[in-house]
Amino acid sequence: MITLEEINGVSDLDFYAHVATRCDVLGAGIGSRPAVWEAAVGPDYLDDPGDGLLRRDYGLVELSFSDVEGSPSCFGISVQVHRLVHGPCVPAALEREYGEFAPRPRFEGLRRAVLSLGCTVEPDDLTGSIHRYRVPESGVRIFVFADPDPHGGGSRGVDASETGRASSVSSLSVSPSWWGAVPGGV
Repeated sequence: MITLEEINGVSDLDFYAHVATRCDVLGAGIGSRPAVWEAAVGPDYLDDPGDGLLRRDYGLVELSFSDVEGSPSCFGISVQVHRLVHGPCVPAALEREYGEFAPRPRFEGLRRAVLSLGCTVEPDDLTGSIHRYRVPESGVRIFVFADPDPHGGGSRGVDASETGRASSVSSLSVSPSWWGAVPGGV
């Protein structure tokens, strides 16, 4: 069977590497308004408004908006890779662009993809059950399971297929404070 990756030459690792090096999702990024995100990623999301804040959840992609400067703009992007083990949560626009998403992408594959785009990956915090790496050129953080069952769920009847596996990617986080563009000019 021929995969979409073989036809198009792109994969889920290409998506993660793009976010890690370019800090955007299908052209929408930090500073983009909610309507720009909807046009890029689609209309299937859940909004969770707060006092001057908005969290938009697309499943795999989670966004934070602030209206500090008048109208809401994105100040944080999180790619919640760990959610893939619980079932489909990839926005249709991402599936069209990148194909099928593996439930547990390996960190080493993502590291190689980031390196192929001319960026580096450095250890940031290797203590605890989830290790953190940083892409210095973009400031993006990559969180990686170091423990096959980091939350201890295996003993509570959680199916082993649902727990994190050592060396698989847990999430990616894009935050402007890591590269100097904090909302509100702080």
